[in-house]
Amino acid sequence: MAGWRKLAWGFLMCGVACSGSRQAVKPDATGPGTGGSGTASVATLATSVSGPYVDEELGFEVVRPSAEWQLDATNERTPEGLSIPVVLRHPPSGAQVVVQVAPAVATPTQFAERLTEGLRQQPGFTTTDPVPLTLSDTAVGFDFQVGDGVNGRVVVREGREGRILMMLATWPAQAVASVIQNVDALILGIRPLPEQQKALPKSIPQAAAP
Repeated sequence: MAGWRKLAWGFLMCGVACSGSRQAVKPDATGPGTGGSGTASVATLATSVSGPYVDEELGFEVVRPSAEWQLDATNERTPEGLSIPVVLRHPPSGAQVVVQVAPAVATPTQFAERLTEGLRQQPGFTTTDPVPLTLSDTAVGFDFQVGDGVNGRVVVREGREGRILMMLATWPAQAVASVIQNVDALILGIRPLPEQQKALPKSIPQAAAP
């Protein structure tokens, strides 16, 4: 269980560690399942990116509710094997959402329960209990607070092809209600890509009857 406490702590702290990551974005997708990589300045990201960010390798997309959300592609990986592909920031409010992708070694509910247990072991952290969410049939989430200065929310849901999507959102404790609504709108837009359909076996035409 100590490993899960470290995992939970790493999940939270990556939001700070990723703050120095490079600014990057995949160009607007021209259709489902497309996208490329590239770099751009924060100003460019804030004004020109309107389409979804699509990660084919990890099987998810991000649809931002507004161009105010800056997207950093980090390509980071934790010692526990978790990918940290995307960090999103909302400068007007100070809110931030970190996306992590993990192997589906447990259900979303089990992930959330172990995360809450780990966070409750950390000084200054308080959390609610995980509850089901309407994002999907398997999505669960909980809120947390760090001292008097930071509030947050964790959402865990099934991803694509044996993966779990985890979203960590933080915002200043003094933020107004519209900031939380903005965070929830972004979390709603972080979702797995549709499962790739397997090609059907080719049918062999029957010989014509004499």
